Amino acid sequence: MAPETRRDVLAPLQEDFSAKEVHLIRAAYAIIGRKGVHSFSLQDVAEAAWVSKGVILYHFKSKENLILATMRWVLSTVAERIHRSLARARSPEDRVLAMIDTIFADADANRNFYTAYLDLVGDAARLEAYNKLSATFHDIVNVLYADVLRLGAVEGAFHVTDLEESARVLRAIIDGLFVQWVADTDWQASHARYRETCKRAALAYLRSASPA
Repeated sequence: MAPETRRDVLAPLQEDFSAKEVHLIRAAYAIIGRKGVHSFSLQDVAEAAWVSKGVILYHFKSKENLILATMRWVLSTVAERIHRSLARARSPEDRVLAMIDTIFADADANRNFYTAYLDLVGDAARLEAYNKLSATFHDIVNVLYADVLRLGAVEGAFHVTDLEESARVLRAIIDGLFVQWVADTDWQASHARYRETCKRAALAYLRSASPA
């Protein structure tokens, strides 16, 4: 099954938001990227979106619901971009490189996403709603990665026998390098270097992993 046929795997994250709700979500995401999940307020979002707090509460009922909607929206957007990048690439190596280029898209955008994402991961250990959202995103990404690895194995490019395990290792390489990059004091200048390191590490793992 080719990557472009796997759009159904994105369904658990997708939700129909109105234009007004997307406007509020975008404002919330911008604030979260600057202040973090725990430090922003509904008033911050109201001022950024040029609305009253009442409008936000009308659409989302609470700050927690707004956070969950915002993270669901951004995670869905990221998963969709990964899906599109895989559909365009052809060779196994190109699929991996295109996927990493898509994930390491832009220094400022990546920093906003990963600081918010790391807050979500931290809260997932304590709050069930956050845990379910984080787990859903991980499951979707793992399936997308597994599709790439399976096709690469079929075409003889990658040494993969356990798709789920290899997908988790690939995600660990990508997420691990992102965590290191976010902590880098010169994160803007080092972004491209970390992206290229990620490509080399991912391909080296997939080409050299010994069959079980």
